[in-house]
Amino acid sequence: MSNIYIDMLQLYAVPQFPEGVIFQQDGAPPHYGNMVHEFLDTTFAQRWIGRGAVMAWPPRSPDTTPLDFYLWGYVKQHVYSERINNINNLKQRITDVIHSVTPDVLTRV
Repeated sequence: MSNIYIDMLQLYAVPQFPEGVIFQQDGAPPHYGNMVHEFLDTTFAQRWIGRGAVMAWPPRSPDTTPLDFYLWGYVKQHVYSERINNINNLKQRITDVIHSVTPDVLTRV
């Protein structure tokens, strides 16, 4: 499973990230294999947060909890407020909802 996760990161996620991004991941088992840590250490040298990372934060940290309890709930609520017709429609809805979240909203959260 870790190799599938690395492929997803390499092929889809990382190419879209801006320069200098700090990457954060959860503790799902495929996310903390040795090969994943090596990839993240190489790709995000001391700029990734997760189990085994240099920048490890404790679970339920006040700094990361808003993502778990606000942002993802907000996104799901708005994405699924209308019927999804196909994968392209789903992708566009997710993109639109993420873009609708303003820095002011995130600061208040």
